[in-house]
Amino acid sequence: MASVLIPLAQGCEELEAVTIIDLLRRAGITVVTAGLDNGAVRGSRGTVLIPDTTLDQALHQAFDMVALPGGQPGANNLNADARIHTLLKTMATQGKYITAICAAPLVLANAGMLHGKQATSFPGVLEQMNLPEVKLKTAAVVQDGKIITSRGPGTAMDFALVLIEVLVGKIKRDEVEAALVRT
Repeated sequence: MASVLIPLAQGCEELEAVTIIDLLRRAGITVVTAGLDNGAVRGSRGTVLIPDTTLDQALHQAFDMVALPGGQPGANNLNADARIHTLLKTMATQGKYITAICAAPLVLANAGMLHGKQATSFPGVLEQMNLPEVKLKTAAVVQDGKIITSRGPGTAMDFALVLIEVLVGKIKRDEVEAALVRT
């Protein structure tokens, strides 16, 4: 069974985090949410999320994918955590999927994951970083090999559905999407 780690930082965008968690679980994917520290995580809009475990505990498990929710200051908190950068580099070396939405692609950029890649982010986030080696796109979801990025809260469902497709196939993605009654 496919497994995904979703690190939750204080100030994360809860709409993105919960949408990703929910849709992946609907697809039968094992999802582990991990707080950067002990206890509850307060999202950028004040919603309180209770992680399954801590990042330190989750780092002892193997995952097929890591998905970073955005939001601020959540993305900056992820970026400031050396364990996240180490995790991303390890997963890249292992050929695993590395994904981020909204402001979180800045973490991928700072970890060196976007060099020579196509990527997207919340408008202005990657643009202000002056990254000539990154091919910036404005699509809702951009996949370049094992790197998948997305724009923001409004693209969270599209992002999660792409993650489902790459992990468990188009049939399961279509099944999950049909049950959502999207038009």
